[in-house]
Amino acid sequence: MKLSVIGCGYLGAVHAAAMAELGHEVVGVDVDAAKVEALSAGRAPFYEPGFEDLLRRSLESGRLSFSSDMAAAAGAGVHFVCVGTPQKRGEYAADLRYVEDATESLLGVLAPGDLVVGKSTVPVGTAARLAEMVADKAPGAILAWNPEFLREGFAVQDTLHPDRLVYGVPSGKDGETARARLDEVYATIVGAGTPLVVTDYATAEMVKTAANSFLATKISFINAMAELCEATGADVKQLADAIGHDDRIGRKFLNAGLGFGGGCLPKDIRAFMARAGELGADQALTFLREVDNINMRRRIRMVDLAREVCGGSLLGKRVAVLGAAFKPDSDDIRDSPALNVAAQLGLQGATVRVTDPAAVDNCKRDWPQLDYADTAEEAAERADAVLLLTEWKQYRELDPVAFGQVVAQKRVLDGRNALDRDRWEAAGWSYRALGRRAG
Repeated sequence: MKLSVIGCGYLGAVHAAAMAELGHEVVGVDVDAAKVEALSAGRAPFYEPGFEDLLRRSLESGRLSFSSDMAAAAGAGVHFVCVGTPQKRGEYAADLRYVEDATESLLGVLAPGDLVVGKSTVPVGTAARLAEMVADKAPGAILAWNPEFLREGFAVQDTLHPDRLVYGVPSGKDGETARARLDEVYATIVGAGTPLVVTDYATAEMVKTAANSFLATKISFINAMAELCEATGADVKQLADAIGHDDRIGRKFLNAGLGFGGGCLPKDIRAFMARAGELGADQALTFLREVDNINMRRRIRMVDLAREVCGGSLLGKRVAVLGAAFKPDSDDIRDSPALNVAAQLGLQGATVRVTDPAAVDNCKRDWPQLDYADTAEEAAERADAVLLLTEWKQYRELDPVAFGQVVAQKRVLDGRNALDRDRWEAAGWSYRALGRRAG
């Protein structure tokens, strides 16, 4: 099939390359000429394990191309809309102008029978409104909603081997046509037995935000328990291990620590609350406000803990921050808890050096006030405290004996409960972590 992908950021670029890998002829369209140039040359404009190899392979096959001209999408039978929906400045609501602009730009190239497929995360009700626009200005074209479920660091795997597919389609014959076209696009994936949910627009739109809200709630729950553990002397890691054995709960995402960040969970739960308020159902999601509050409190507590281990004041203290991306295996620094903590440490008088395997270039652009190092050892030179704030594998596997030779004081704060406490304490380090007893 010939496909177009409108928007070649993180979601769109991965989707375009993956669809070419599945055998389709794909053109990616983006208004950012520099991004189009980089992708066309096989250079990934973001860090994602495995993506650059996939991109180059798809380009070399001749099935993938990129353009900054929407006219390049003409002739494609299926058009995926993969643009961002950031949080509005000063509001909780999602900013839908990019989705609306992309859809409107597509109208000029749509032919009867074409399928427009939204993949962006949008508030419920958006698809129905866009479907009316498509029907009014491009008669014969159909709109479907096919939400994405990518995890940064696993995006290639999640696109080529997803744990489920969701189609939001209109009723009647158009819905049958949309499903058939999507089944054709995803023939390899459907043929592998991937679970498929075919539903209406509203349900499809809610799947991603409901899933992210549930995940955020689970993370904030264990972080709320960490607050109680600190007040009672209990150990949150052992608590999580114990309740995680209950298969109704499970151990995944019960790692207490600095909380969640990134470009999805925070803005998605806030947009969900905002949309519920618009629909008069705001009371149903009031609990998400506390989920958000718990998450933000963890950052404040991390700064407090750093000040505590440094003798009650950060003034003049040298602090190493290991990790800047909001999660490992990513260079995404949007709403990064690690950078938020690093900046607060600096405001309280600490000399802070930040390091990250992938995100330093992005940090230097958006957080120029911070100091950066290329390696953990360079960041920790003569440090009074070391904070692990993003649990990259290379930080989890540091040798505490060798690492202890570069610092001034062997104090480690494990912001992700990711280190082997016994191993670090055996090497002479003072170990502290959110929700766990002091050694």
